[in-house]
Amino acid sequence: MKRKMVVSVLVLIMVVSFSLTTRAADYTISAGIGLNDKSVQYQSLQFFKELVETNSKGRIEVELYHSSQLGDDREMMEALQMGLQEMTCPSTAPIAPFVNGFKVFDLPFLFPSNQSADYVLDGPVGQQLLNQLEDIGIIGLAYWENGYRQLTNSVRVVRSPQDVKGLKVRTMENPIHLAAWRTLGANPTPMAFGELFSAMQQGVVDGQENPWGTIYLQNFFEVQNNTTDTGHVYSPFVLMISKKFWDKLPADLQTVIYDAAQKAKLHNRKFNRAMNAEYLEKLKGKMNVTILTPEQRVAFQQAVQPVYQQFADEIGPDLLKKVQQEIAVYRQWFE
Repeated sequence: MKRKMVVSVLVLIMVVSFSLTTRAADYTISAGIGLNDKSVQYQSLQFFKELVETNSKGRIEVELYHSSQLGDDREMMEALQMGLQEMTCPSTAPIAPFVNGFKVFDLPFLFPSNQSADYVLDGPVGQQLLNQLEDIGIIGLAYWENGYRQLTNSVRVVRSPQDVKGLKVRTMENPIHLAAWRTLGANPTPMAFGELFSAMQQGVVDGQENPWGTIYLQNFFEVQNNTTDTGHVYSPFVLMISKKFWDKLPADLQTVIYDAAQKAKLHNRKFNRAMNAEYLEKLKGKMNVTILTPEQRVAFQQAVQPVYQQFADEIGPDLLKKVQQEIAVYRQWFE
C-alpha cells in the first residue's frame, strides 16, 4: 500500500511538471524578416528568442519566419501598425517613408567605421529616432547590424565611379539610394528583394548592392561575377515591435523583451562582423573581388557629395549636423 502511494505521488509530480513545461504561452510573438534562415539576422533572432522564452519562464513564445514568409519589409511594418504581426527587423531604408529622420542613414559614405556607427546609433540621436517610431504605432527596441553595402554586377570590374556608368543596379525603393546611384551614372532599378535573384539571372538588372553576408548566403555569385568593396552605405537593422502588442504586455515582460533586444544587439554586431569577414574570404573564391585603395574610395566619396546637398533640407539640417558632429567626436576621441 505504502509503495503504491509513493508511486502515485511520483506519477502526479511527473504529470504536473509536464503540464507546467508544456502549457501554452500567455503571449506569442510572430517575428518576420526578409533574409533566409542561414543569415546572421535570423541567427540573432534565434538568440533573442531563447533569451525571451527562458527569461519569461515560458510566458512568451517567439515564432520566427524568414525569407519574406510574412511579406516584404514595408508590408511587415504595416502589419505591426495594425497589430496583425508582433515583430520585424528591417534595415533603415524601408523605415524612412514612415519616419523621415531615418533617411540620414541612407546617405552614402556617412559612417567611416562600424564603431562610429555604433557610437551614433547607441547615442542620443539614435534613441531620438527610435522614439519617433512610437508615433506610427511601433516601438523601436534596438539597432542591430546589416552591414556595409557592397556592389556586385555581371558586366565589368568596378574600380572607379566611371566604371559604374550605365549599369542597371537593383536598389531598394529609397530616394537617397536612387539619387546616389544616378549621381554615379548608374540606372538604379527599385525591386522587391524576393525578385532579385531571378532578375539578375534573366538580365533584367546588371547588379545589386548588399552586405557580404547577403551576397554569399543568397548565392548571388551564381549570377554575378564581379564585386567591389564600395562600402557605400552602412545599413543598420532596427528590431521593432507592434505598439498594440507592447501595450498589452505587463511591465515585467516588457523588461524581458527590451533586455533581450539589447543583449542580442551586442551578440548580433560581433557575430555579423566576424561572419562578413568570413563571407568576403569565401567570395574571393567565387567572384572577381575588387578591394578599393584609399584613393579610389575617395573618388567615390567625392562623386556623391551632391546627394548631401540635395537631401539636407528633407532630412533636416539639424539632424544631419548632429550626426556628423557625433561622428567627428568619435573620430577625435576614439580613433
